[in-house]
Amino acid sequence: MDGNRIGVLLVDDEQLVRTGLRAILESEPDLAVVGEAADGAEVPGLVARHRPDVVLMDVRMPSVDGIRATEHLLSTTDRPPKIVVVTTFENDDYVYDALRAGASGFLLKRARPEEIVSAVRTVVGGDSLLFPAAIRRLAARHSGRAGRDGLRGAGLTERESEVLRLMASGLSNVEIAERLFLGLQTVKTHVGNVLAKLGARDRTQAVIEAYESGFVSPSEGAGRS
Repeated sequence: MDGNRIGVLLVDDEQLVRTGLRAILESEPDLAVVGEAADGAEVPGLVARHRPDVVLMDVRMPSVDGIRATEHLLSTTDRPPKIVVVTTFENDDYVYDALRAGASGFLLKRARPEEIVSAVRTVVGGDSLLFPAAIRRLAARHSGRAGRDGLRGAGLTERESEVLRLMASGLSNVEIAERLFLGLQTVKTHVGNVLAKLGARDRTQAVIEAYESGFVSPSEGAGRS
C-alpha cells in the first residue's frame, strides 16, 4: 500500500458485514480497502498480492477460522500486516486464542463506525493497546495460564518492568512518559526492549505474556477503563 493511505483487507464470510466495513473505511481519506475474502483460506494469497497494512479478520468462519488464519499468516509471511479479529462477543475464548496467536486486537461487529476507524489507525500506530480494558479483562481470565515464573528469565531491567506494568494497565507511550517523567523517545526505547526480550510481536502480545506469566495480576492491571 502507498505511504499516504492505510490498506485494509476484509475477511468475513458474511457479504453484508464486508460491505458495511468497506463503506465505513472508504469514507476516510487515509484508509483504503485493498481486497476482500470470505474465508481464512484466501488470506495468504490476498496478503501476498495486495500487501495490506491491516487485516480485519472474522474469528469464526466455516473452513479456516480467524485463529488458524492468523497463526498461518504470522508464521509464514515476511513483515505481516497487523491483524484485528472481528467478533460478536468480546468475552469469547476464540478472541483470546486469536490474540495469543498474534492478533493485535479485536473489534465487535456492533462497534460504531468511529471505533472501527480508530481501531485501524491504533494498531498501525502501535503506541497503545486497542480497547485496553477489554483486552485486560480477557487476559486476566487466563492469568497464570503459562505458569507463574513472573518473567524472571526475560532479563527485564527495573525500568523495563515498570514500563511493562504500565503497558498492561492500558497506558499509551505518551501517558507512560508523563507518568514516569521520561522523554517519549526514551519510553519508545524501553517498550522496544521489552518486546524484544519477551519475543513479542507488539504490545498486545507483551501484555498477554505479562498476565499469563503472573508478572501482572488482574488487580494490578485494573488501572484504566
